[in-house]
Amino acid sequence: MKVRVGQGRIAKSGTAALTQAGNIVELAVDVARKTFQRPFQFREFIEQAWFIASVTILPTALVAIPFGAVVSLQTGSLIKQLGAESFTGAASVLAVVQQGSPIVTALLVAGAAGSAVTADLGSRTIREEIDAMKVLGIDPVQRLVVPRVLAMILVALLLNGLVAVVGVAGGYVFNVLLQGGTPGAYLASFSALAQLPDLWVAEIKAAVFGVIAGVIACYKGLNPGSGPKGVGEAVNQTVVITFLLLFFANLILTMVYLQAVPARGA
Repeated sequence: MKVRVGQGRIAKSGTAALTQAGNIVELAVDVARKTFQRPFQFREFIEQAWFIASVTILPTALVAIPFGAVVSLQTGSLIKQLGAESFTGAASVLAVVQQGSPIVTALLVAGAAGSAVTADLGSRTIREEIDAMKVLGIDPVQRLVVPRVLAMILVALLLNGLVAVVGVAGGYVFNVLLQGGTPGAYLASFSALAQLPDLWVAEIKAAVFGVIAGVIACYKGLNPGSGPKGVGEAVNQTVVITFLLLFFANLILTMVYLQAVPARGA
């Protein structure tokens, strides 16, 4: 009897997860379709972009400095053991630009921006503002969701560039000061391994991360549980689900990129 009850719960949980996944995909398609629908909420887009940037810029910069330093120190130590000190700068830049900056961007976009968007929409939902908009004939997806998703994409692209610049600069300082590296050799080796497509794939990753984080945050904000407790649970679920999907998307994009774009010198 207990086995049957357990199987029933597992089946129910699996059905709920599949239903939620389908609803998220449906919302993503709806956002893509209504992005080109007029009128576009330009003011809401600017306000949300500023809001998301205000809650993510400082944490991103503070995280990027030690992250770039750790990558540079670890890479420099490994390359020194291999006797290829002249490639320290190239390896550090490649690690920061291609993998480091998108991952840091994903963490901050999901953790800070995603939770803030979910809390904002969730509070509106439990106050029945979303239902009031529907009664008035206003589409919440076009009015609220589309500007937030687009703002998330824009901020993710900018944050990725910020992390790349700060991470590379931090790696340069720590390599030169702590590991006795040569500034000229560090800068001259940039083009030895790194190439322009590395930057493009990092920006593509950031844009995809922005879409995923924006859609999930908006979906959870529009579908919270009852009361303030439901909003808190929706925020927690947003962060967890977004983290999982972002790291999975990073794996897929990295595999496709490594197969499609040959490494320099290959």
